[in-house]
Amino acid sequence: MKKYSLQFLALLLSSFLVGCSIPQALQRKANKEIIKQASFQTAHVGISIYDPSTKKFWLNYQGDKYFVPASNTKIPTCYAAMKYLGDSIPSAYVWDSAGSCYVRPLGDPTFLLAEFSFQPLWDKMRLEDRPVVIDYSSQHTFTPYGSGWSWDDYQEAYLAERSAFPVYGNVISFQRRNNQLQATPSLALCPPFMNESMMQQLGKGDQFQITRLPDQNQFNVVSASRTFRGATIPFKTKDGVTAFQFLQDTLQQIGITSTVQLSSRKPAGKLIYSIPTDSLLKPLMHRSDNFFAEQSLLMVSQRMLNRMSDEQVIDTLLKTDFADLPQQPRWADGSGLSRYNLFSPQDFVRILEKMKDQFGMDRIKVIFPTGGEGTLASYYKQESGAIYAKTGTLSGVVALSGYLYTKKGKLLLFSTLVNNHRSSSTEIRKQIEKFLTHIRATY
Repeated sequence: MKKYSLQFLALLLSSFLVGCSIPQALQRKANKEIIKQASFQTAHVGISIYDPSTKKFWLNYQGDKYFVPASNTKIPTCYAAMKYLGDSIPSAYVWDSAGSCYVRPLGDPTFLLAEFSFQPLWDKMRLEDRPVVIDYSSQHTFTPYGSGWSWDDYQEAYLAERSAFPVYGNVISFQRRNNQLQATPSLALCPPFMNESMMQQLGKGDQFQITRLPDQNQFNVVSASRTFRGATIPFKTKDGVTAFQFLQDTLQQIGITSTVQLSSRKPAGKLIYSIPTDSLLKPLMHRSDNFFAEQSLLMVSQRMLNRMSDEQVIDTLLKTDFADLPQQPRWADGSGLSRYNLFSPQDFVRILEKMKDQFGMDRIKVIFPTGGEGTLASYYKQESGAIYAKTGTLSGVVALSGYLYTKKGKLLLFSTLVNNHRSSSTEIRKQIEKFLTHIRATY
């Protein structure tokens, strides 16, 4: 009996020593592979590695410090959408009144996007064969651009404006075919979206680009040093007027008139849903789609507050679902385009734990990209099916937070946030990849 008791105590002591050695070993490895590497010398670095089964951190290097997280901000946005949007995306309320079909849009970003063939709202409109009235709520209090966005990127496809009624993704796509310029939506080929000189310049060679004026939907062709291979440029939403113009043109092609009006009356119509929620969240996370993220947050606001306000829904979420985060974040937008966002690595670990506990890993594995997919296409290829994570990138910012399965079957939650580096993002990501693959292989 004494012999077995001593063996049991030795086993406990061994397990205790092994458990105590993991943080020290990981800290030494982090120092060698990340913190003391030349590419990280100017940077601020935070690393949290967490074991949810024991509720203990294996590594917590500056895990309580605030960092600009870039697109890791999409993680709390995704959590809110998973929890509050239900199984399918609420697209619009539709009801009949005075011989017209009234539509109250609810922020669905998939409307008339070619990427999504299932278009129940459009089917309802085109089959009505009567006037369609787009009814906007006057209670919405968001702006087209989020707080802290870089407005001078307004011509970039990733900076599409937010709106209550997105149409065609709130962007115009230009292609040159058979010496003619084609655009989707087609209304882009009509005034005021093009000036007359645009078409004339198409005959001056292949080296040109299309630009848009900052505050209006005026597109121009200008000379460039490179061959034109297409362009996707956001259009000005102008409180839904532009979206209405596009929709009106599309409906008129099938003989249906439409009007638009602003109203705060409560609709009493049928709620139409579009695609399954996870079919939106998957591209949101896989390709880090800013537009889908922003519209998802507005749709959550509509569902929770009966109005679209990014500021108010963020405040509500911070006071409810995220009230228990270790450090109270500064949360500015849904996508992470804003440098006003400030989160800690511990914050992301806690949100990831909430997602795992409330929604399960099977659902997370569908929504988050794994190695060799999405924004991880060039990384963790040998760890496909073992890592599920969200990247984040801005100038001087590299972030990665998610889930890691070790080769011994342990599930870990992690967040690595790097700010103010002066190296290439690829170099930073490769060093983090080396560190995380070591953890997977060792533990």
